[in-house]
Amino acid sequence: MQLRNLQIPAGAVFAPMAGLTDAACRHLMADHGAAWTVSEMASAKALTFGDRKSLELLQDKHPHGLYAIQLFGAEPETLEKAILFVREKGVRFDMLDINMGCPAPKITGSGAGSKLLLDPPLCGQMVAAARRALGDITFVTATDGNHGRGVAWAARLLGQKAVVHMPKGSSQSRFDNIAKEGAKVTIEEVNYDDCVRIAAAEAAETEHGVVVQDTAWEGYEEIPAWIMQGYGTMANEAADQLRQVSVNRPTHVFVQAGVGSLAGAVVGYFTNLYPNDPPKFVVMEARAADCLYQGAVAGDGDPRIVGGDLQTIMAGLACGEPNIISWDILRNHVSAFVSCPDWVSAKGMRMLSAPVKGDPRVISGESGAVGMGLLSTIMQDEDYKELREYLELDQSSQVLMFSTEGDTDPDKYKEIVWEGQY
Repeated sequence: MQLRNLQIPAGAVFAPMAGLTDAACRHLMADHGAAWTVSEMASAKALTFGDRKSLELLQDKHPHGLYAIQLFGAEPETLEKAILFVREKGVRFDMLDINMGCPAPKITGSGAGSKLLLDPPLCGQMVAAARRALGDITFVTATDGNHGRGVAWAARLLGQKAVVHMPKGSSQSRFDNIAKEGAKVTIEEVNYDDCVRIAAAEAAETEHGVVVQDTAWEGYEEIPAWIMQGYGTMANEAADQLRQVSVNRPTHVFVQAGVGSLAGAVVGYFTNLYPNDPPKFVVMEARAADCLYQGAVAGDGDPRIVGGDLQTIMAGLACGEPNIISWDILRNHVSAFVSCPDWVSAKGMRMLSAPVKGDPRVISGESGAVGMGLLSTIMQDEDYKELREYLELDQSSQVLMFSTEGDTDPDKYKEIVWEGQY
């Protein structure tokens, strides 16, 4: 695993345990194969008062292997001062762990430990304070829009730098939305997948540079897996909302895919939620970048790559190289992969913008509305009767779809919905 500039070998992590993981114990565990060890937790506030016992919990004159120290507290300024104090005292450590999981009342009573998770902005402030004490990180990524905006937002929240590379043809409005978060943004003369390679190379050449990408390749899998876990939150929220309207299980789940990270997270979540009777899963891609569809057509289990400019109105789906983690999930659980022309998305945008009487209006962008366009086409167009019957779609079906963006390109949205393009 790569963590900032640290290469962490595979192996167990010896977690901190108060009263147990002293230096001798850590050395023993490291000598028996622990990839890294963590100190007992120490109070940030006590350290700011120069508390000797708290400092001794962290000190290790001869650490074996990679070593992290763990601090707890609920005040950003106090945490920052504590880290500076620890560094001044010469405590050697490779990583800092801010305790946000301890449920003990004596810890949560002061707002620290697991109590921090009830206040996400404060969590961000704590991380930002640690960053100030430890130094800057530069997050580097490639994006068609939403992912890069999220990375830029997180970097701003944490007081870090962000560099975002966008592919040829990216809209000015999406560029501006990312730049407003304080990131350095460029539009390159290459497609999305080449932008990913640019971002990875730049991160490797930048001091404290970290590539934060939602696609995985051999040797780069940890961060994409975390991002997929984050997408799983959306699936969990959708399941909760379905139960609130007495839908215990959708019969079908339609989800769009670029590299496949979102789709893999959604399919993985609902497959685990309903292990004995999962919904039928349908994955939609832009025809110009249908790498998952091409892999399914090949039928040999290996992913496929689509090259070229990948020009489509579905900018968020214009990715020609699949996430290898997601592909393993999707190829085993998806009922149908569908390669969609741009008109399918445009149809969905117009239907959601002007719904039948009684349905709420949904402002959904080009990458968000393709599911609606595909579902209506399958149900209404007799050319797709065979697919409709294969998927067992009928009047009793309960279909879950995800609108993953609003009008993130307002001009293009108006051209499609108002002026009838595509």
